[in-house]
Amino acid sequence: MSTPKPKKAEPPQTGKTAKPKKKLLPVPRKQKTAAEAKGVPATPDMPVLDFVIFILDWSNSKEITEILEESHVRFHFICKGWGTASSEILDLLGIGSSEKAVVICLEQNVMVPVLLKRVSKSLGLHNPGAGIAFTIPLSGINKPLLQVFKESIHKNISEEEKKETRKMSQKKHDLVVIMANQGFSEELMACARKAGASGGTVISARGLVHQGPVKFFGISVQDEKEIITILTSRNNRLPIMQAVSQRFGIASKAQGIVFSLPAENITGLDLD
Repeated sequence: MSTPKPKKAEPPQTGKTAKPKKKLLPVPRKQKTAAEAKGVPATPDMPVLDFVIFILDWSNSKEITEILEESHVRFHFICKGWGTASSEILDLLGIGSSEKAVVICLEQNVMVPVLLKRVSKSLGLHNPGAGIAFTIPLSGINKPLLQVFKESIHKNISEEEKKETRKMSQKKHDLVVIMANQGFSEELMACARKAGASGGTVISARGLVHQGPVKFFGISVQDEKEIITILTSRNNRLPIMQAVSQRFGIASKAQGIVFSLPAENITGLDLD
């Protein structure tokens, strides 16, 4: 009687064994804060900054400088511009075409309503033709400059000021910016008015362009430029940009470049 042969031991499997599949659960996404929505990481030590722009008569440049210094605004810049409102609007406002002061500064988001209220009260921005102010959200800044603001973060703000902030941010506006060759601002603004613009400000500038883009577009670039800024309601932004681009775009003699930026906290002008 033969004995059963012992079974050979199976060699150990060297391949990877199949593991049971784990059920993946969706990771809840944290809702973005107001700071993160603007592109700035929100941390307890990170102030949210706004780019604040005032456009006033040049005669008020000294007075607004004093107001900004009294308000402890760290720094500001002033450049000269020219108003482009139509003659009908100038007559209605009781003002003429004059030199403008374009004042630019940085301020913490929570303090913007306080600053605008102070400037508006002192210079009467709510009166016709007195000037306008608005802000553009800032998405980044170099570290040394940020450190200046971090040293004195304003965290406490009254409920009244919070309500004022929400009220000022409700309406949607845009700043349309056109960079064109010198000498086209009047024609360009006439075109923009037909598309819904009420007026704008012209700033003289000098263009510096690398030879690559010049060869690519097949055009020669004029050094002397004009920067035309138009503050408008969001509904009028696209018609204005399209009208200007069609007549004064990069392929025209004006060689215009057109873009827009979101504008907030509008003071001194009813655009709706």
